[in-house]
Amino acid sequence: MSEVMDILSTAISYASRLGVEFAEIRLERTRFARIEIRDGVYNVSSGIDYGAAVRVYVNGSMGFAFTTRIDTGSLRRALEQAYSLARSAPGSQPKPLLFDPVEDYYEHPVKKSTEDVPIDVKLKDLAELDKLVAEKNFVKSRLVVYNERVEERYYASTEERFIGEKRELSYLYASAFGEEAGVRGSAHITQGTVKGYTLWEKTPQEKMAEELLGRLQRQLRAKTPRAGNFPVVIAPEALGVFVHEAFGHLAEADLVEAGSALKGKKGQQVASSLVSIVDDPGIDDGFGTLRYDDEGVRTARAVIVEKGIHKQIMTDRIHAAVLGAEPTGNARAESFRYPPLVRMRNTVMLPGDHSVEELFEGVEFGYYIVSTAGGQTNIDGNFQVGVEEAYEIVKGEIGEPVRNLSIVGNTLETLLNIDAVAKDFGLFYGRCGKGQLVYVSDGGPHVRVRRMTVGGRE
Repeated sequence: MSEVMDILSTAISYASRLGVEFAEIRLERTRFARIEIRDGVYNVSSGIDYGAAVRVYVNGSMGFAFTTRIDTGSLRRALEQAYSLARSAPGSQPKPLLFDPVEDYYEHPVKKSTEDVPIDVKLKDLAELDKLVAEKNFVKSRLVVYNERVEERYYASTEERFIGEKRELSYLYASAFGEEAGVRGSAHITQGTVKGYTLWEKTPQEKMAEELLGRLQRQLRAKTPRAGNFPVVIAPEALGVFVHEAFGHLAEADLVEAGSALKGKKGQQVASSLVSIVDDPGIDDGFGTLRYDDEGVRTARAVIVEKGIHKQIMTDRIHAAVLGAEPTGNARAESFRYPPLVRMRNTVMLPGDHSVEELFEGVEFGYYIVSTAGGQTNIDGNFQVGVEEAYEIVKGEIGEPVRNLSIVGNTLETLLNIDAVAKDFGLFYGRCGKGQLVYVSDGGPHVRVRRMTVGGRE
C-alpha cells in the first residue's frame, strides 16, 4: 500500500507542475480466473491484469491515457500524453466536481479467499454441478462457467485524495438446452458473491441443478400463452432485470442529459406510491458494493424513486457538475484501459407491506413471471422483454407453465400500474454492457401490475 501510494504521490505532484486544473490516477491490479465446462469439455484460464489510467482537465477539456507499466517514468509519460490531448481538444467541458482531501484504504471482508482454494477443488465442485445437470435425458447441451476476480484499486488526485480498496468477486453461470417430444427450450441460472469462495454455501450444487433442470423441464412441457392485457405478478429475479434494464439506465446522468424518459421529472410522480427504487452501494454481498467509485468519490445511496416520486439520478463528477446534481459515486470503468462512465451498482426496488400470497388473490386470470431471457429498452422507456419462466394465474392460484411469452410496454406506465408490493426480497448477480462490462446486482420483492401487455398466441 505505502509503496503504491508513494509512486502515485510522486506522479500526482508531477501533474500539478504541468499546470493542469485537475488530474487523477487509477492504478489497478486484478487477478482473474475462469473455468468453463461445455458439454463435459473443460477450458481453464487465469492471469493478472496490471496497469494505470490517468485523466487530466485543462482549458475546458479532459485528456485520458493508460499504461501497463507501473513506475514513475511511465506514469509521467501517460500524464504528458493526457495533458497534450486535453490541450489540443476544443475546450467546452465543465470542470469536474472537486472534493476534500482524504486518505483511506478498505479491504472488503471475505469468509474464505478464492486465493486460498486450490484449482483442483474448484474443478471438482464445478464438475459435480455439471454431472447433475447432464444426468437428465432431456438435456441435450449444457454449459457451466465460473469467474473469479480479486481486485485491488488505488486512486490519487490533485485534490490530495489517496484511496485504496480491495475486494473479491465470484460469479457462476449455468445453462442448459433441452428437447422433449419435439419441443425445444433453454434455461439458465446465476449466483454470485463478494465474500470469497462461498458460492456453494449460498446454493449447493444439488439445489442449483434442481432449479435449472426444473426450469428447463417445465418449459419443455409448457403451454403457449394467450395474447392480451392481463394482471401480472413479477417475481424478484424478473423484477430485478426490469428495474435494472428498463428503469435503471433511464436514471444514469449521461442518459438523462441525452433525453431519457426521466429528464425533467425530478420531484414528479413517475411510479405508484408503493414503489421506491434505490441504487445502493452498501447492500450486503452485492456485486456493486463499493466504498469508492473509479473517480475516487465516496459512494452514496442514490434514492431514484421514493414512494413514487423521482428524487435523484446517478452521477459521476462531470454530470454532477453539469446538472447541479448530488454526487452519488456511480462512476465505474471496466478496467484501467477505459475512462469511467455513469454505471449502476446494486439497483433494487424496496420491499412493501403485502405477503406474497396476497398478490395472487383476486386475480381471475393473469401471468406469473419468474425469470427473463433478454430484451430491449429504449431511452424513451418503451421496452420488450422475453420471458424464460412463467405460469398462468387462475383464480388466485399459480397454474400451468407457459413458454414463448413476452411482455411489452412503457417503463413509467408499468411502474404507475403497480398496485401491490410484497415484503420479500431477492438479490441477483450479473454483468452490464453499456460499452464496457461491469459486475452489478439487482433485485427486489414480488410485485403485482394491474395490467401488462403479454405477447403469445390467442
